[in-house]
Amino acid sequence: MVDQQLLTYLEDFISIERKERFIKILEERTKFLTVAIEDVFQLHNTSAVIRSCEVFGIQTAHVIEDRFGERLDKNIAMGAQQWVDVARYENTRSCISHLRGEGYQIIATTPYNDSCLLEDFEIDKKTALFFGTEKEGLSEEVMQEADGFLKIPMVGFTESLNISVSAAILLQHLTSKLKSQGSQWQLSEVEKLDKRLDWTKKSIKSIDDILGRYYGKI
Repeated sequence: MVDQQLLTYLEDFISIERKERFIKILEERTKFLTVAIEDVFQLHNTSAVIRSCEVFGIQTAHVIEDRFGERLDKNIAMGAQQWVDVARYENTRSCISHLRGEGYQIIATTPYNDSCLLEDFEIDKKTALFFGTEKEGLSEEVMQEADGFLKIPMVGFTESLNISVSAAILLQHLTSKLKSQGSQWQLSEVEKLDKRLDWTKKSIKSIDDILGRYYGKI
């Protein structure tokens, strides 16, 4: 459970405007839709996807760092990693296992499978969108494990989009569709309070000293 007393205490150290901004943004956050980024080589691509997650209200992103190590550039993410929860995995199997355990369907994004075009995709259950490497796309493991495939329709000579562009298009479309359906896409009240506390802590420069004083009084 969230320490409501601690949250109230810490919110005195931030402006009323910032507190209200947190509350407003959290009303638009969702965990119903999430993304998983598999072994993307270019730092700027992973970071740009995290930025898109933040912009479109995706609270959690999953990054598989099997072959190329850490793939998040804080300069390109421009602070988005402060507001989006980034889960890291050493391999694809552990990521898929975790997401299935959380009740997500695994959807592979690919330009080479016409099983479902974007405008026809129904987001009626918790969904994890998987994005693959720049040249090779998603691994065979993801393609075999996927519950479905999703494609952005294109009419030009180019066969595929940059991963960060694809993510932005899909997230904008699907979050808009999700909210228009009126389904239970929002964070729970407990989750909202938890993020308010987390974000408030991140907004206070001398948080360690302030927490020390707070717990010293208890």
